[in-house]
Amino acid sequence: MADIRLEREFKVTAERLFRVVTEHAQLLQWWGHDGMVVQKEHIDFSKTGPWFFDMSDQNGQRFKMSGQVTHVDSPRSVGFTWGWHDDTDQRGKESHVTFTIVPTASGARLIVDHRELPDSEIATRHEAGWSATLVRLGRILN
Repeated sequence: MADIRLEREFKVTAERLFRVVTEHAQLLQWWGHDGMVVQKEHIDFSKTGPWFFDMSDQNGQRFKMSGQVTHVDSPRSVGFTWGWHDDTDQRGKESHVTFTIVPTASGARLIVDHRELPDSEIATRHEAGWSATLVRLGRILN
């Protein structure tokens, strides 16, 4: 098992950051890598329950992930499970993600904890993915 943790600071209030990382319409603006096209989705981290995101890249390769939102503690944290789907739509090993928001002197810090990834190679890929996604989030917020 492997874990990753990323931290980024934004010049917005904790309440604003929480809305952007949890509410459906706002998630759609930054979730995923540049160049990805949303195929189908049901993503809203503002309440507990199921979620999924199905997207494709510029070469037509599809990526689907899904899970359950396990807790929402506005404006401090949201947690959800995560599992990738294969080409036959079978869901793989589940991991756990928590977004924690901490007020700072100049705005708010987002901490992304992704835990229980199967191995270090997968953790490295997830770290790269989250890093690219956080760049998109930064473009919206800064």
